[in-house]
Amino acid sequence: MTKNRFSVLVVDDHEVVQWGFRLLLGQQPWVERCLTARDSGDALELARRYEPEVALVDLFLGDQSGAELCETIRRESPRTRVLLISGAGRMSQHVARAAGASGFVSKDWDADDVAKAVRMVGMGMTVFRPQREQAVAAPAHLSAREREVLDLIATGATNREIAERLFLSPHTVKEHTSAVYRKLSVRNRAEAVRQAQELGLIG
Repeated sequence: MTKNRFSVLVVDDHEVVQWGFRLLLGQQPWVERCLTARDSGDALELARRYEPEVALVDLFLGDQSGAELCETIRRESPRTRVLLISGAGRMSQHVARAAGASGFVSKDWDADDVAKAVRMVGMGMTVFRPQREQAVAAPAHLSAREREVLDLIATGATNREIAERLFLSPHTVKEHTSAVYRKLSVRNRAEAVRQAQELGLIG
């Protein structure tokens, strides 16, 4: 028999995001307890101690991978079902399912939709929107030059250093970088590298 009320663990390294989820979930009559963690270590400790029914895990946790944390939580607390969340694009159902996630939601969803997704996962269902709504471009959509720029971004090279390495102008490098951000649905270098790793574009 499915529980009527759930304990939920929110794992996000941004305090404002944690506060927002805690406020949203605290208003739901079916939420028994809302726990929060800012990194993998705290998340695992809380998961082992409280065994929440649902864990909302940010796909990008600083230098840590939300997908890897999802796998670890599922191993350490089998009763906890994981819902991956992100504000930087989306991920394929295949990748999310391979990590053991029961769903994926974007931070740009309406609050009611996010709450509904959490409840569905808590009740044993999965939450994946149709593939046509996936915003991240396939790896093949990056040009050869954009792939070269992305590879150098991953090494920590500046735009000027990339320009010198590829014999391009800084302006051209900036245009290629902007194109990479757009195609990966990210906002900065760190997110680009993490998203590229998730998509298998870089090691």
